[in-house]
Amino acid sequence: MGPLIDVKPVDRAFYESRLRGFLPGRIVDVHAHVWTASKVSGGPDPSGRVADWPARVAAENPVADLLATYRLMLPGKQVAPLVFSSPTAPGEADELNDYVARSAAKHGLSALLLTRPEWSAAQLEDRLDAGGFRGVKPYLSFAPPHIPADEIGIFDFLPRGHLELLDRRGGIVMLHLPRAGRLGDPENLAQLIEIDRRYGGAKVIIAHVGRAYCARDVGGAFDVLAGTERLLFDISANTNEEVFRGLIRAVGPGRILFGSDMPILRMRMRRICEAGVYVNLVPRGLYGDVSGDPHMREVDGPEAEKLTFFLYEEIDAFRRAAEAEALTEADVRNVFHDSAAALLRVAGAEGAPAAP
Repeated sequence: MGPLIDVKPVDRAFYESRLRGFLPGRIVDVHAHVWTASKVSGGPDPSGRVADWPARVAAENPVADLLATYRLMLPGKQVAPLVFSSPTAPGEADELNDYVARSAAKHGLSALLLTRPEWSAAQLEDRLDAGGFRGVKPYLSFAPPHIPADEIGIFDFLPRGHLELLDRRGGIVMLHLPRAGRLGDPENLAQLIEIDRRYGGAKVIIAHVGRAYCARDVGGAFDVLAGTERLLFDISANTNEEVFRGLIRAVGPGRILFGSDMPILRMRMRRICEAGVYVNLVPRGLYGDVSGDPHMREVDGPEAEKLTFFLYEEIDAFRRAAEAEALTEADVRNVFHDSAAALLRVAGAEGAPAAP
């Protein structure tokens, strides 16, 4: 069995020259997936409602592998993840949550519960309490199957009854926005405004900056979101400096959190936007046959040899945005550690592990 990750000289040079000095010594990663191959059906997301390419990066990511990944990719840094599982077949949710709860307890980590929208609020609360979870990770792929993918609304997979419970408990919600319009979709924005105003006790984190991977995905969203008071945003799996700069200007660094989306961020790649659509450039052959995926493109030769980790590309894009927007060292520390650590101290169920 080969090494978990092949860290090459190009990777180490990138990290040392651009990232080590920028990052604080302690980091909280609010967006990390853990599961084992024995717990899931395998393959792409069965709903067909989300991109397939992430499934090519890792067949599993047990907690031990996640922690080893941080040691390999972020040497000299202490990283504490907020962990949760990934979408899978409906009948596997409880088994995956059991694994996450056991692993989090063993390693002293904070965790979120993978939820099903058909659960009652009482069923949700029982599961939160049983596993010591600090909140929830609903998935758009769990919305009722009769709803077309481009018509799914936030409340189709994150019911208001769940939000009412999380509002009362002060729980975290890691929210992956639906619909092809992503962050700029008018229905998404209207529902986000409702969440911000009606469920202020819930700690709602908009994952991936609302899936705004290209500038076109933003539209007029930042003008709208500048009027919100509580919504949080993680930068996971996003490498767009322009989007990061807009987010900083709209909500300020105090509502931005670092997230990785591990293990996907182990991918060796560079992301570009073409006609408003993101494309991941990857070394030829490394991730199988990607010829049918519009978000993947293989490259060869010197271009392929220069590719580094997705994680490094994300952090470097935020570094450039932070410098362009004149963020202070304290601002950067807030994004990568302090804000999330404070959030975890007050969020979720009694008996959950203390924040890092």
